[in-house]
Amino acid sequence: MISVIIPTLNEERTLPNLLSQFPEELIRRYDIELIISDGGSTDQTTQIAGKLAHRVLTSTPSKQHTIGGLRNIGGRKSSGEILFFFNADIMVENIDRFFELMLEAHATPNVVATTCPVYVNPEEENLFDRLFHVFFSLHVWLLNLLGFGTGRGECQVVKRDAFFSCGGYEENYPAGEDFDLFRRLAKKGKIRFLWPLKVYESPRRYRQVGYLRVTALWLINGIWIILFGRSFSSQWKVVR
Repeated sequence: MISVIIPTLNEERTLPNLLSQFPEELIRRYDIELIISDGGSTDQTTQIAGKLAHRVLTSTPSKQHTIGGLRNIGGRKSSGEILFFFNADIMVENIDRFFELMLEAHATPNVVATTCPVYVNPEEENLFDRLFHVFFSLHVWLLNLLGFGTGRGECQVVKRDAFFSCGGYEENYPAGEDFDLFRRLAKKGKIRFLWPLKVYESPRRYRQVGYLRVTALWLINGIWIILFGRSFSSQWKVVR
């Protein structure tokens, strides 16, 4: 079985697009379970999830979870041998080929995790979006090729045994938890970066916060985690 785990918080606008990519035929072919791990949404997110996902794990709004904590909750309740972690604003290019190549990569015994290029949704993408994400994909590919391990939380695929043996996501990190997980996984085996695949994300954070600030925070949080064992950011701004 494959477990697709999606953390959510007030994602009523984006979640239907992601879940609509999982028709019954695809679910049967790859034996997929769809798990929503919600952090206390106050909009229609959980109602939408209840109609389209197999399991909806909810939390009260008063209990604050990091995104890593929500992913771990979903992971603990999952049954799959391979865990696919997606953000709620993701769209997958050619989802059938996506699962085919991901499973093929994970059939190699020493591969513990995989990821792929992330781009902005083509309908919203501009030239700078494209250049930035091509460069950043090269950066992620190179670090994994060199054995350092890194990956963006928009799309991280991990073998179940490797995920739990390294302790899953660090729940105390408001940011950088995705980089930290793959950094630890790289010590257990190989991480594959699959260039033929693409996932698309919403540009909402880049539009509201700006590429300069987003990139600086990614860099600083990564350095803080390596040097001090904690993230630099005390919280990660919710952008909707």
